[in-house]
Amino acid sequence: MIKGAVIGLGKMGLSHCAIVNAHPDVEMVAVCDTSSLVLDAFKKFSSILTYVDYQDLIQKEKLEFVIISTPTRFHFPMVKYALEKNLHVFCEKPFSLIPKESEELIKISNNKSVVNQIGYHNHFIGTFRELKRLLQQGIIGELVHFTGEAYGPVVTKEKGISWRSKPEEGGGCLYDYASHVLNLIQEIIGRPMKVSGSQLKSIYSKGVEDAVYSTLTLNSGLSGTISVNWSDETYRKMSTSIIVHGKNGKIICDATEIKIYLKEPNKKEGLEKGWTIKYITEFAIPVNYYLRGEEYSAQIDYFIDCIKNGKQAIVNSFEQGHYTDKVIEMILANAKKN
Repeated sequence: MIKGAVIGLGKMGLSHCAIVNAHPDVEMVAVCDTSSLVLDAFKKFSSILTYVDYQDLIQKEKLEFVIISTPTRFHFPMVKYALEKNLHVFCEKPFSLIPKESEELIKISNNKSVVNQIGYHNHFIGTFRELKRLLQQGIIGELVHFTGEAYGPVVTKEKGISWRSKPEEGGGCLYDYASHVLNLIQEIIGRPMKVSGSQLKSIYSKGVEDAVYSTLTLNSGLSGTISVNWSDETYRKMSTSIIVHGKNGKIICDATEIKIYLKEPNKKEGLEKGWTIKYITEFAIPVNYYLRGEEYSAQIDYFIDCIKNGKQAIVNSFEQGHYTDKVIEMILANAKKN
Protein backbone atom coordinates (compact mmCIF):
# COMPACT_ATOMS: atom_id res chain seq x y z
CA MET A 1 0.00 0.00 0.00
CA ILE A 2 1.19 3.50 -0.86
CA LYS A 3 1.07 5.78 2.17
CA GLY A 4 -0.10 9.37 1.77
CA ALA A 5 -1.54 12.44 3.46
CA VAL A 6 -3.59 15.50 2.55
CA ILE A 7 -2.54 18.98 3.64
CA GLY A 8 -5.33 21.58 3.53
CA LEU A 9 -8.93 20.55 4.17
CA GLY A 10 -11.03 23.05 2.29
CA LYS A 11 -13.47 22.02 -0.45
CA MET A 12 -10.84 20.42 -2.68
CA GLY A 13 -8.86 18.97 0.21
CA LEU A 14 -11.90 17.14 1.58
CA SER A 15 -12.68 15.85 -1.92
CA HIS A 16 -9.12 14.55 -2.25
CA CYS A 17 -9.44 12.86 1.15
CA ALA A 18 -12.53 10.97 0.05
CA ILE A 19 -10.92 9.88 -3.23
CA VAL A 20 -7.57 8.87 -1.71
CA ASN A 21 -9.17 7.03 1.21
CA ALA A 22 -11.22 4.94 -1.23
CA HIS A 23 -8.28 4.09 -3.48
CA PRO A 24 -7.46 0.35 -3.29
CA ASP A 25 -3.69 0.92 -3.47
CA VAL A 26 -3.44 3.73 -0.91
CA GLU A 27 -3.33 3.93 2.85
CA MET A 28 -4.59 7.32 3.97
CA VAL A 29 -2.30 8.01 6.94
CA ALA A 30 -2.98 11.57 8.03
CA VAL A 31 -4.47 14.98 7.31
CA CYS A 32 -3.35 18.48 8.23
CA ASP A 33 -5.27 21.71 8.68
CA THR A 34 -5.54 24.64 11.08
CA SER A 35 -9.30 24.23 11.60
CA SER A 36 -10.04 22.44 14.88
CA LEU A 37 -13.63 21.92 13.73
CA VAL A 38 -12.56 19.93 10.67
CA LEU A 39 -9.86 18.00 12.52
CA ASP A 40 -12.29 17.11 15.33
CA ALA A 41 -14.57 15.52 12.73
CA PHE A 42 -11.70 13.35 11.48
CA LYS A 43 -10.84 12.36 15.03
CA LYS A 44 -14.43 11.44 15.80
CA PHE A 45 -15.38 9.60 12.64
CA SER A 46 -12.13 8.07 11.36
CA SER A 47 -8.84 6.53 12.43
CA ILE A 48 -6.86 8.97 10.26
CA LEU A 49 -4.22 10.90 12.20
CA THR A 50 -4.57 14.69 12.43
CA TYR A 51 -1.99 17.47 12.46
CA VAL A 52 -2.04 21.25 12.57
CA ASP A 53 1.58 21.64 11.36
CA TYR A 54 2.56 20.19 7.98
CA GLN A 55 6.24 19.92 8.87
CA ASP A 56 5.37 17.99 11.99
CA LEU A 57 3.24 15.63 9.89
CA ILE A 58 5.93 15.02 7.29
CA GLN A 59 8.64 14.50 9.92
CA LYS A 60 6.70 12.04 12.06
CA GLU A 61 4.83 9.89 9.53
CA LYS A 62 6.35 7.51 7.01
CA LEU A 63 4.79 8.83 3.81
CA GLU A 64 5.37 8.33 0.12
CA PHE A 65 3.26 11.22 -1.13
CA VAL A 66 1.35 14.31 -0.06
CA ILE A 67 -1.53 16.18 -1.65
CA ILE A 68 -1.32 19.92 -1.01
CA SER A 69 -4.62 21.77 -1.33
CA THR A 70 -3.99 24.88 0.74
CA PRO A 71 -4.40 28.49 -0.49
CA THR A 72 -1.92 29.23 -3.27
CA ARG A 73 0.36 31.49 -1.22
CA PHE A 74 1.31 28.48 0.93
CA HIS A 75 2.18 26.20 -1.99
CA PHE A 76 5.85 27.14 -2.35
CA PRO A 77 7.08 26.46 1.21
CA MET A 78 4.92 23.35 1.59
CA VAL A 79 5.82 21.78 -1.75
CA LYS A 80 9.50 22.61 -1.25
CA TYR A 81 9.55 21.00 2.19
CA ALA A 82 7.82 17.85 0.91
CA LEU A 83 10.18 17.57 -2.07
CA GLU A 84 13.22 17.94 0.16
CA LYS A 85 11.90 14.97 2.15
CA ASN A 86 11.78 12.95 -1.11
CA LEU A 87 7.97 12.81 -1.26
CA HIS A 88 5.86 12.63 -4.40
CA VAL A 89 3.70 15.75 -4.57
CA PHE A 90 0.28 16.52 -6.01
CA CYS A 91 -0.41 20.26 -5.66
CA GLU A 92 -3.65 22.08 -6.36
CA LYS A 93 -3.76 24.82 -9.00
CA PRO A 94 -2.54 27.41 -9.60
CA PHE A 95 0.97 26.22 -8.86
CA SER A 96 2.45 29.45 -7.48
CA LEU A 97 1.79 33.19 -7.35
CA ILE A 98 5.43 33.81 -8.30
CA PRO A 99 6.74 31.95 -11.39
CA LYS A 100 10.32 32.06 -10.10
CA GLU A 101 9.17 30.00 -7.11
CA SER A 102 7.50 27.35 -9.24
CA GLU A 103 10.64 27.22 -11.40
CA GLU A 104 12.70 26.46 -8.29
CA LEU A 105 10.28 23.67 -7.33
CA ILE A 106 10.66 22.10 -10.78
CA LYS A 107 14.44 21.97 -10.36
CA ILE A 108 14.17 20.36 -6.93
CA SER A 109 11.62 17.84 -8.18
CA ASN A 110 13.78 16.88 -11.15
CA ASN A 111 16.81 16.42 -8.92
CA LYS A 112 14.81 14.21 -6.55
CA SER A 113 13.15 12.22 -9.39
CA VAL A 114 9.79 12.24 -7.62
CA VAL A 115 6.37 12.31 -9.25
CA ASN A 116 4.95 15.81 -9.51
CA GLN A 117 1.48 16.85 -10.62
CA ILE A 118 -0.77 19.95 -10.59
CA GLY A 119 -4.55 19.75 -10.15
CA TYR A 120 -5.83 21.04 -13.49
CA HIS A 121 -8.62 18.47 -13.60
CA ASN A 122 -10.05 19.46 -17.01
CA HIS A 123 -7.36 17.38 -18.72
CA PHE A 124 -9.09 14.31 -17.29
CA ILE A 125 -12.43 15.19 -18.85
CA GLY A 126 -12.97 12.95 -21.86
CA THR A 127 -14.36 15.60 -24.22
CA PHE A 128 -11.31 17.85 -23.80
CA ARG A 129 -9.03 14.87 -24.33
CA GLU A 130 -10.93 14.09 -27.53
CA LEU A 131 -10.58 17.72 -28.65
CA LYS A 132 -6.81 17.46 -28.27
CA ARG A 133 -6.74 14.18 -30.22
CA LEU A 134 -8.83 15.58 -33.08
CA LEU A 135 -6.66 18.67 -33.38
CA GLN A 136 -3.53 16.51 -33.44
CA GLN A 137 -5.13 14.58 -36.31
CA GLY A 138 -5.69 17.86 -38.19
CA ILE A 139 -9.40 17.14 -38.43
CA ILE A 140 -10.39 20.77 -39.16
CA GLY A 141 -7.29 21.65 -41.16
CA GLU A 142 -5.13 24.68 -40.56
CA LEU A 143 -6.30 26.52 -37.47
CA VAL A 144 -7.37 30.16 -37.84
CA HIS A 145 -8.73 31.18 -34.42
CA PHE A 146 -9.72 29.92 -30.97
CA THR A 147 -11.80 31.11 -28.04
CA GLY A 148 -11.50 29.93 -24.44
CA GLU A 149 -14.36 30.73 -22.06
CA ALA A 150 -15.40 30.08 -18.48
CA TYR A 151 -18.39 31.47 -16.62
CA GLY A 152 -19.90 30.86 -13.22
CA PRO A 153 -21.65 32.34 -10.16
CA VAL A 154 -18.81 32.65 -7.63
CA VAL A 155 -19.24 36.34 -6.78
CA THR A 156 -22.69 37.67 -7.66
CA LYS A 157 -22.97 40.48 -5.11
CA GLU A 158 -20.75 42.69 -3.02
CA LYS A 159 -19.35 40.72 -0.10
CA GLY A 160 -17.05 41.17 2.86
CA ILE A 161 -13.35 40.45 2.80
CA SER A 162 -12.28 36.84 2.25
CA TRP A 163 -9.33 35.06 0.60
CA ARG A 164 -11.17 35.46 -2.72
CA SER A 165 -10.74 39.22 -2.42
CA LYS A 166 -7.02 39.05 -1.66
CA PRO A 167 -4.70 38.75 -4.68
CA GLU A 168 -1.76 37.96 -2.39
CA GLU A 169 -3.58 34.75 -1.41
CA GLY A 170 -4.45 33.75 -4.96
CA GLY A 171 -7.89 35.35 -4.97
CA GLY A 172 -9.48 36.76 -8.09
CA CYS A 173 -10.95 35.40 -11.29
CA LEU A 174 -7.59 35.23 -13.08
CA TYR A 175 -5.99 32.78 -10.66
CA ASP A 176 -9.13 30.84 -9.75
CA TYR A 177 -11.07 30.60 -13.04
CA ALA A 178 -8.99 31.84 -15.97
CA SER A 179 -6.03 29.63 -15.02
CA HIS A 180 -8.11 26.59 -16.02
CA VAL A 181 -8.80 28.05 -19.46
CA LEU A 182 -5.20 29.14 -20.00
CA ASN A 183 -3.90 25.71 -19.03
CA LEU A 184 -6.31 23.97 -21.40
CA ILE A 185 -5.32 26.22 -24.29
CA GLN A 186 -1.57 25.78 -23.72
CA GLU A 187 -1.76 21.98 -23.61
CA ILE A 188 -4.43 21.39 -26.27
CA ILE A 189 -3.79 24.10 -28.87
CA GLY A 190 -0.40 25.67 -28.13
CA ARG A 191 1.57 27.71 -25.65
CA PRO A 192 0.89 31.46 -25.46
CA MET A 193 4.02 33.49 -26.18
CA LYS A 194 2.42 36.94 -26.16
CA VAL A 195 -0.68 38.57 -24.69
CA SER A 196 -2.37 41.82 -25.68
CA GLY A 197 -5.47 43.86 -24.92
CA SER A 198 -5.78 42.31 -21.47
CA GLN A 199 -8.53 43.65 -19.22
CA LEU A 200 -9.15 42.72 -15.60
CA LYS A 201 -12.58 43.99 -14.59
CA SER A 202 -14.03 44.25 -11.09
CA ILE A 203 -17.81 43.87 -10.96
CA TYR A 204 -18.64 43.19 -7.32
CA SER A 205 -15.27 42.47 -5.73
CA LYS A 206 -12.93 45.01 -4.19
CA GLY A 207 -9.24 44.40 -4.67
CA VAL A 208 -9.50 41.65 -7.30
CA GLU A 209 -11.00 41.17 -10.73
CA ASP A 210 -14.27 39.35 -11.45
CA ALA A 211 -13.70 39.06 -15.20
CA VAL A 212 -10.70 38.50 -17.47
CA TYR A 213 -10.43 39.29 -21.19
CA SER A 214 -7.28 38.91 -23.26
CA THR A 215 -5.89 38.08 -26.69
CA LEU A 216 -3.27 35.33 -26.79
CA THR A 217 -0.71 34.67 -29.52
CA LEU A 218 0.63 31.11 -29.47
CA ASN A 219 4.04 29.70 -30.35
CA SER A 220 2.59 28.68 -33.74
CA GLY A 221 1.57 32.26 -34.51
CA LEU A 222 -2.12 31.43 -34.09
CA SER A 223 -4.07 33.99 -32.07
CA GLY A 224 -7.28 33.73 -30.09
CA THR A 225 -9.11 35.17 -27.11
CA ILE A 226 -10.18 34.27 -23.61
CA SER A 227 -13.35 35.50 -21.92
CA VAL A 228 -13.79 34.51 -18.27
CA ASN A 229 -16.32 35.83 -15.75
CA TRP A 230 -17.04 34.37 -12.32
CA SER A 231 -19.85 36.86 -11.62
CA ASP A 232 -22.31 35.42 -14.13
CA GLU A 233 -25.39 34.23 -12.25
CA THR A 234 -26.96 32.76 -15.40
CA TYR A 235 -24.77 29.71 -14.74
CA ARG A 236 -25.46 27.26 -11.92
CA LYS A 237 -21.80 26.22 -11.69
CA MET A 238 -18.52 26.79 -13.51
CA SER A 239 -18.83 26.15 -17.24
CA THR A 240 -15.65 25.93 -19.32
CA SER A 241 -15.49 25.68 -23.11
CA ILE A 242 -13.02 25.84 -25.99
CA ILE A 243 -13.99 26.80 -29.55
CA VAL A 244 -11.52 26.20 -32.37
CA HIS A 245 -11.94 27.39 -35.96
CA GLY A 246 -10.06 25.79 -38.85
CA LYS A 247 -10.07 26.11 -42.63
CA ASN A 248 -11.98 22.83 -42.90
CA GLY A 249 -14.37 23.21 -39.99
CA LYS A 250 -14.98 24.08 -36.36
CA ILE A 251 -15.07 22.33 -32.97
CA ILE A 252 -16.99 23.45 -29.88
CA CYS A 253 -16.06 21.56 -26.73
CA ASP A 254 -17.11 21.67 -23.09
CA ALA A 255 -17.28 19.21 -20.21
CA THR A 256 -20.46 17.52 -21.44
CA GLU A 257 -20.21 17.36 -25.24
CA ILE A 258 -18.07 18.02 -28.29
CA LYS A 259 -19.62 19.44 -31.47
CA ILE A 260 -17.70 18.96 -34.71
CA TYR A 261 -18.52 20.79 -37.94
CA LEU A 262 -16.76 19.64 -41.11
CA LYS A 263 -16.93 21.10 -44.61
CA GLU A 264 -16.18 17.64 -45.99
CA PRO A 265 -16.72 14.19 -44.43
CA ASN A 266 -13.84 12.38 -42.75
CA LYS A 267 -14.21 8.63 -43.35
CA LYS A 268 -11.26 7.71 -41.15
CA GLU A 269 -12.92 9.28 -38.11
CA GLY A 270 -16.43 8.32 -39.19
CA LEU A 271 -17.53 11.95 -39.31
CA GLU A 272 -20.10 13.22 -41.77
CA LYS A 273 -20.18 16.56 -43.56
CA GLY A 274 -21.82 19.15 -41.33
CA TRP A 275 -22.40 18.77 -37.60
CA THR A 276 -21.60 15.72 -35.46
CA ILE A 277 -22.30 15.84 -31.73
CA LYS A 278 -20.69 13.43 -29.29
CA TYR A 279 -21.32 13.30 -25.55
CA ILE A 280 -19.14 12.80 -22.49
CA THR A 281 -20.62 9.32 -22.01
CA GLU A 282 -18.53 8.19 -24.98
CA PHE A 283 -15.29 9.47 -23.49
CA ALA A 284 -15.64 9.32 -19.70
CA ILE A 285 -12.64 7.77 -17.94
CA PRO A 286 -13.49 4.81 -15.68
CA VAL A 287 -12.47 5.47 -12.06
CA ASN A 288 -12.35 3.61 -8.75
CA TYR A 289 -14.44 6.18 -6.93
CA TYR A 290 -16.81 8.78 -8.36
CA LEU A 291 -17.01 12.17 -6.64
CA ARG A 292 -18.12 15.47 -8.22
CA GLY A 293 -17.22 14.11 -11.64
CA GLU A 294 -14.89 11.33 -12.75
CA GLU A 295 -12.14 13.83 -13.59
CA TYR A 296 -11.33 14.47 -9.92
CA SER A 297 -10.78 10.79 -9.22
CA ALA A 298 -9.09 10.20 -12.58
CA GLN A 299 -6.34 12.72 -11.85
CA ILE A 300 -5.60 11.11 -8.47
CA ASP A 301 -5.72 7.62 -10.02
CA TYR A 302 -3.18 8.84 -12.58
CA PHE A 303 -0.93 10.30 -9.87
CA ILE A 304 -0.99 7.05 -7.88
CA ASP A 305 -0.37 5.00 -11.02
CA CYS A 306 2.72 7.10 -11.80
CA ILE A 307 4.04 6.45 -8.28
CA LYS A 308 3.35 2.71 -8.52
CA ASN A 309 5.08 2.37 -11.87
CA GLY A 310 7.95 4.77 -11.24
CA LYS A 311 7.06 7.06 -14.14
CA GLN A 312 6.80 10.82 -14.31
CA ALA A 313 3.46 12.50 -14.95
CA ILE A 314 3.21 13.83 -18.51
CA VAL A 315 -0.23 15.31 -17.84
CA ASN A 316 -0.32 18.30 -15.48
CA SER A 317 3.35 18.22 -14.55
CA PHE A 318 4.96 20.95 -12.44
CA GLU A 319 6.51 22.30 -15.64
CA GLN A 320 3.10 22.67 -17.27
CA GLY A 321 1.68 24.35 -14.17
CA HIS A 322 4.67 26.68 -14.09
CA TYR A 323 4.04 27.75 -17.68
CA THR A 324 0.46 28.67 -16.80
CA ASP A 325 1.87 30.78 -13.94
CA LYS A 326 4.03 32.60 -16.51
CA VAL A 327 1.05 33.32 -18.77
CA ILE A 328 -0.89 34.68 -15.78
CA GLU A 329 2.08 36.94 -15.03
CA MET A 330 2.05 38.15 -18.65
CA ILE A 331 -1.66 38.99 -18.46
CA LEU A 332 -1.19 40.88 -15.19
CA ALA A 333 1.66 42.93 -16.67
CA ASN A 334 -0.25 43.61 -19.88
CA ALA A 335 -3.43 44.65 -18.06
CA LYS A 336 -1.50 47.31 -16.14
CA LYS A 337 -0.54 48.93 -19.47
CA ASN A 338 -4.14 49.08 -20.75
